[in-house]
Order: sequence, then structure tokens, then C-alpha cells
Amino acid sequence: MLSGLNHLTLAVSDVNRSFDFYTNPLGFIARARWQHGAYLSLGELWLCLSWDNSRALNAPGDYTHYAFSVAAENFAAVALRLRQAGVKEWKSNRSEGESLYFLDPDGHRLEIHSGDLASRLAACRVQPYRGMEFF
Repeated sequence: MLSGLNHLTLAVSDVNRSFDFYTNPLGFIARARWQHGAYLSLGELWLCLSWDNSRALNAPGDYTHYAFSVAAENFAAVALRLRQAGVKEWKSNRSEGESLYFLDPDGHRLEIHSGDLASRLAACRVQPYRGMEFF
């Protein structure tokens, strides 16, 4: 019931430095930026840059994770199937769209997510993060 990669979130130690790197030499398109992060796109890829102090300290357990798309109408069934399989959850959802954050058997941080970049930006326009600007 998964339909592909939803987004990639990279924990970064300096949002401005990473924003410049991904938009200038790599050509990602800026969609929004705020005090602790940015949303970029490249083709169908939604990239989230998220400031994480763990990354700045080079400590394990930062916010880097891979999210897979699931249709909203299938989210509950997929989440139930994962929970019944005994996945370990590593984070609770606090943003737009339904999400389940879990670990694979090797400890890779994964997520299933029912929203997309357009729905996230629409929600942020209604309730923006601190210092958020849109492009």
C-alpha cells in the first residue's frame, strides 16, 4: 500500500549553509525557509532540511529519516500492520498529515506519511513556523 518516497529529511548543523548548498550548486528549488529548517524540491523529491543539535555535536540519533507515501485512506491499515509486526516507534507526529515514525531491523529511521509538500506548505501558510518565509 506504499506508493513511493514521500520526502527525505536531513538533520543539519547549519540551516543557512545547507540551504545555500542544496539550492546553489545542486539546483534544488526553495519552497520555504524558517528559523530551524527549509523545504526544497527537485523534480518529485521533497527535501526537508531540519536543524538538529545532535548533528552539530556529531552525536548519533539525529532527525535524518526516509519517509514513504501512503494514501490517507490506507494510513490506519498500514500503521496497524506495522505496529502488529512489532516495529519500534522513535517519534510522535507533530506536523501536518498523518505519520508513523519507526525503525527498521537495522535501526534506520523511517516514516510513513499521508501528506505531501503541497499540503505541508498550505498548512504552514495558515500556521507558519517561527521566521518562516515562502518562495
